[in-house]
Amino acid sequence: MTKTYLAFLVLAAGVLSCRQLACAADPAHADQPIVPPAEAMSRLKEGNGRYITGNLQHPHESSEERTYMATNSYENAGMIFLGMTAAQAAKRRAELTKSQHPFAIILGCSDSRVPPELVFDQGLGDLFVARVAGNVIDDHSLGSIEYAVDHLVVRLIVVLGHQRCGAVKAAKETIAAKTEAPAHIQSLVTAIQPAVEATAKGDLEATVEANVKNVTQALRSSTPVLKPKVDSGELKVVGAYYSLDTGSVAFMDEK
Repeated sequence: MTKTYLAFLVLAAGVLSCRQLACAADPAHADQPIVPPAEAMSRLKEGNGRYITGNLQHPHESSEERTYMATNSYENAGMIFLGMTAAQAAKRRAELTKSQHPFAIILGCSDSRVPPELVFDQGLGDLFVARVAGNVIDDHSLGSIEYAVDHLVVRLIVVLGHQRCGAVKAAKETIAAKTEAPAHIQSLVTAIQPAVEATAKGDLEATVEANVKNVTQALRSSTPVLKPKVDSGELKVVGAYYSLDTGSVAFMDEK
């Protein structure tokens, strides 16, 4: 065994040790609360239920806020506005200055009518959100999702499409006209094109759902980070559809 090879082994071992130590010393990893996929799904469904009925609670913002919500809920007579005080908001922000522990990743559309934190009635630090028109993925959004899975130990990914999605509509119209969208908008058309072609005889909503399913499957099969965790059952990736008319979220495939 040559001296050069020995030196390489020593260097490699040192690098691995440093990485392990850095990970262990990272406050985001210390005592990381892992929320199982089923529990994360329940939290999202319960939150959307509150959103639909108008019984917003903005959970996990502060212990005082949760107590306040329990006392002044929509079910109680004389209900008053359920907003945080300035002191409560400051306390929650302070809790999040050193680390974050979101329980779900939402890949959603940039549409201003579908903000995940509101749709699922969640507070600061609860959701790790990536948003792009048409809820499609590229290297940047995929890298963000991988970070949340690998570094923040999030175990649920939701691909959130929505009713009357403008990006999907534009893709259908552009492809039907056999033209190209202007500038970088064409990149969205290209990403959505498989769903358009698969639902050529269907309406807009059929294409929206097909696009969600395509992106969901792409995430499930993405290597090297996501697929092994999906295959082992450690990570769950599901598609969802938001109704602009009702405010409800329907989970399409809870594999």
